[in-house]
Amino acid sequence: MQLIQLILDGVASGCIYGLVALGFVLIYKATETINFAQGDILMLGAFVAFSLIGVLGMNYIVGFALTVIIIAVFGFLLDATVIRQIIGQPPFATVMLTIGLGFIFRGFASIFWGTDIYSFSTPFSGKILQTGGLVISYVNISIIVGTALLMIILYSFFSFSKIGVAMRASSENQLAAYYVGIPVKFIFSLIWSISAGVAAVAGVLLAPVTLVDTSISLIGLKAFAAAVLGGFGSIPGAIVGGIIIGIVEQLCGTYENYLFEGVREISAYLVLILVLIIYPRGLFSDKAEVKKV
Repeated sequence: MQLIQLILDGVASGCIYGLVALGFVLIYKATETINFAQGDILMLGAFVAFSLIGVLGMNYIVGFALTVIIIAVFGFLLDATVIRQIIGQPPFATVMLTIGLGFIFRGFASIFWGTDIYSFSTPFSGKILQTGGLVISYVNISIIVGTALLMIILYSFFSFSKIGVAMRASSENQLAAYYVGIPVKFIFSLIWSISAGVAAVAGVLLAPVTLVDTSISLIGLKAFAAAVLGGFGSIPGAIVGGIIIGIVEQLCGTYENYLFEGVREISAYLVLILVLIIYPRGLFSDKAEVKKV
């Protein structure tokens, strides 16, 4: 029973890693750019939610939705005004730019919100569900359900909407998409917007668990490991990779006495190294994606 409990807790934390990893994958599939500021965008989403819900007293659902919209617009403008300016430059330039943007975002958060640790109440705070000897917090349930709903929405969007199909076409072949009249630059900005919105969802869902401060941006590192673990071009792989890392973290934290001190903090990277040694392409990557890289 304890093992099932640990797995459930791991799935909840893994969903957060998976959502942030999803942002990595969406941008990479479309632009072959790695956004190392993804964790910092999650942090901004958590702070914006705190301001709307915790400070202004806005309804949780309304504040949640408004946070996602604000951060999504921010992501769109970030690509349109900053990222787009270095198109054609070596990949290293983009990597350094996004790392630099991450430092800027954390610095802005420290200046604007300070270095204190914040929290805000949600409809799920302090509530638990007990069934069959298992104890599941409503916060964890909201994370799992929220992740599942978001995946369904994104799948439907990319599969059935005209814009979603245009995004898929642009990610497969930018030049061909341009020749058939798809506004590729606008599509790329929209992908950055969706990626930022997904990070904001993760930030709001995570805030009741870890509280709100600048350190939550470090989740981006574990999410990056989840994206690589699942296969960097695979959307389902991002979620599965995140869940695997979340479960392993919970198990390592519980059985740390039988392993070595601090194993929980590095377990994500140990799993990543092990999988890449055995299966370098990641769990859900395919040959076509490897050739593209």
